[in-house]
Amino acid sequence: MKKSSLCLLSICSLLWLAACSTTDDEDKNDLVKGRPAEEVYQEGMDLLNDNKPTDAIKVFESLQQEYPLSPWARKSQLMGAYGAYKRNKYDDAISMYEAYIQLYPASEQTPYAYYMIGLCYYEQISDTLRDQAITQKAQDALQDVVRRYPDSDYAKDARIKLDLVYDHLAGKEMVIGRYYLRKKEWLPAITRFRYVVDNYQTTSHVPEALHRMVEAYMAMGMRDDARRAAAVLGYNYPGNPWYVDSYRLLVGDPGADVVMPQDTPWWDKVKDAVGL
Repeated sequence: MKKSSLCLLSICSLLWLAACSTTDDEDKNDLVKGRPAEEVYQEGMDLLNDNKPTDAIKVFESLQQEYPLSPWARKSQLMGAYGAYKRNKYDDAISMYEAYIQLYPASEQTPYAYYMIGLCYYEQISDTLRDQAITQKAQDALQDVVRRYPDSDYAKDARIKLDLVYDHLAGKEMVIGRYYLRKKEWLPAITRFRYVVDNYQTTSHVPEALHRMVEAYMAMGMRDDARRAAAVLGYNYPGNPWYVDSYRLLVGDPGADVVMPQDTPWWDKVKDAVGL
């Protein structure tokens, strides 16, 4: 008796789920059935323009199901992804753009899809105190746009955004380097600061990174290495406040008048070593 009841309950549940699924499909089909694809697409665009991305996505998905081989289905796939982006559903948007690229690698809109993937990652960048995995993904995606389409408008904007990406990644290295400096772990600190100097030369963090290297080298008693770092700092960033701090640290006088490295007694000794 119990087995019969369980079987009946299972059958009823399956029938109910099937009915719900059928109803959902019918609701989607009602959005499209008997209507030209272009008209449905325009409805989706109107919903996007009215800031109703959730409703727009439903329309675009229905259009793709009803007219899978039409050019409007292709456009709907892109605009559905944009709707997900507008809702801050970045993972969904990225998946949609990646699917578009796989289906239409030679499409005129493929550069746009690559760019939007980069933008989805870019808009998730957090402050430098947090993990920078997303920032790294943004860098990779934006660099991909520049590499694939170097002369496009998308590449121009990607280059601008990459400046902020590099600044964030350099900032994260600086946070870690300062931590090691506070802990008096000089070598790990120097490694982090040198990485910033070598790999993020266009960022605003380089002058501080060079000064922190001076601090660490002086703490280790490595005056020649400290002078080399200070020489690079003064030569490339004359008048920078970080060089003022480095110079005064080197001469051991917090109130000393600052001169450029070219005018110091140790300039000739270090300039060849640092390639200046």
